[in-house]
Amino acid sequence: MAFGTNRTEVRAWKEAVRAGEIAFLTHYWLDDRFPGCKTVTKVGCANVNRLIQWGQTYGLKPEWIDYKKDYPHFDLFGKIEVDALMDAGFEDRVERFNLMKKYEG
Repeated sequence: MAFGTNRTEVRAWKEAVRAGEIAFLTHYWLDDRFPGCKTVTKVGCANVNRLIQWGQTYGLKPEWIDYKKDYPHFDLFGKIEVDALMDAGFEDRVERFNLMKKYEG
């Protein structure tokens, strides 16, 4: 189940992904398969080679790409999620979803 985002953010993410940009979408998310994870950041790009290269920066494997619904993306959790958001300049999302608290010192 996903929540904490709006249609405008989802629409913008989809447009950026389709345009071949590296695009970020963060939302609250609960899934019993990932206990302790309350958020996910989807990092997508229709240019799969570009997405693979981006993922290598964080040690992500190409086979981890989710191709669901024609929007190829990695699902990021935990420290990698925080690191990727900070590196991309999305400090506002880290703050909005209270992500830093869990990973500070």
